[in-house]
Amino acid sequence: MEERQLIQEKLTQAAEILNEQDVDVWLTFVRETAMQPDPALELIYGSDMTWQSAFLLTKSGERIAIVGHFDSANLYELDVYTQIIGYHEGIRAHLVTELERLQPLSIAINYSESNVAADGLSHGLYRLLCQHLNGTPFAERLISAEQINFALRGRKSPTEVARIRTAIASTQQLFDEVEAFVRPGMTQRQIAAFVQQRMAELGLDYSWPKPFNPIVTCGPHSSIGHAAPGDVALEKGHLLHMDLGVRQNGYASDLQRMWYVLDDGEESAPPEVQRAFDVVAGAIQTGGAHMKAGMPGWQVDEVARDFIVDHGYPEFMHAFGHMMGRVAHDGGTVLGPRWEKYKGTCELPVEVGNVFTLELHVVVADRGMMSLEEDVLVTETGIEYLSTPQKALRYLHA
Repeated sequence: MEERQLIQEKLTQAAEILNEQDVDVWLTFVRETAMQPDPALELIYGSDMTWQSAFLLTKSGERIAIVGHFDSANLYELDVYTQIIGYHEGIRAHLVTELERLQPLSIAINYSESNVAADGLSHGLYRLLCQHLNGTPFAERLISAEQINFALRGRKSPTEVARIRTAIASTQQLFDEVEAFVRPGMTQRQIAAFVQQRMAELGLDYSWPKPFNPIVTCGPHSSIGHAAPGDVALEKGHLLHMDLGVRQNGYASDLQRMWYVLDDGEESAPPEVQRAFDVVAGAIQTGGAHMKAGMPGWQVDEVARDFIVDHGYPEFMHAFGHMMGRVAHDGGTVLGPRWEKYKGTCELPVEVGNVFTLELHVVVADRGMMSLEEDVLVTETGIEYLSTPQKALRYLHA
């Protein structure tokens, strides 16, 4: 029942988006999705298809599924489509008949040059679709559904937000368990193994692949980035950083937390460590406070980036934030600079209902990486923190 409600919410949003963008029909064309999924399908159906299948959503609110007859029973059970057509020998005649009835002037299909989450139609399937539409006027009416995908994936429904909150709460619980478990001398690999064991016991999945989740950085000798945990050991006087994302009930979290291992005789972190924490936390809070619906992603990034540079640190060489939802990197708007790799996504606007991560780091010489990440929901008036922001450096004792 809850899955049906979730799909219903997304289909209602889809009709609203088609009207906003003045697109007559959005066509999601798929086959053998267990092997080659289209990211849009999980939003509008939530299961796999076997034969060629066409999901047509119209701005008038029609929801038409043309599927192989063996797959049709699942559509009837879901009970959210207004018309279900099960075919036996081939899809072409049924697809053309429905388009002739609808007479759309624009048919959006799932391809994109800038974002994988909107690029679910393979080149081979595109060619096959063109063959199906050959000799009809509809072959000349195909446009990109990129902006539809961005909006639908980005605007989280109430059920989606509730699931993300749950995943975040589970992640924060794991951080507390890490703090109770970790001691100097443990390696990155041992710390990550503890987290993975607890995730298995709690029935949690991963927001990104398990070999790199969690990312654990111990002191100044660890690789920075998306490296898998290795054999670098945590030492006194060093920083411990963890980047962890769980997936629960189909939705993700993505958070980073920081600890300092007190050295002999220390009761608090050295000034250079504390200052780095204050600047990183301050940049996240400042960037988040600036974030408003309607502004392009690069403007949010610019505020946080300037904060870091103005405080004497090198700029971080990645985006300030990304959208989160079904997975940690959920497509759509990127809070990133206007670099080549973010072209087409950093210009997109922040929208109400978007869930973003806010993250950045600096390096503290001889101590390690200082990096934080929070998860936020964009509201009518600004943002709401879905995570409890880390506002103080956490300590580990020998």
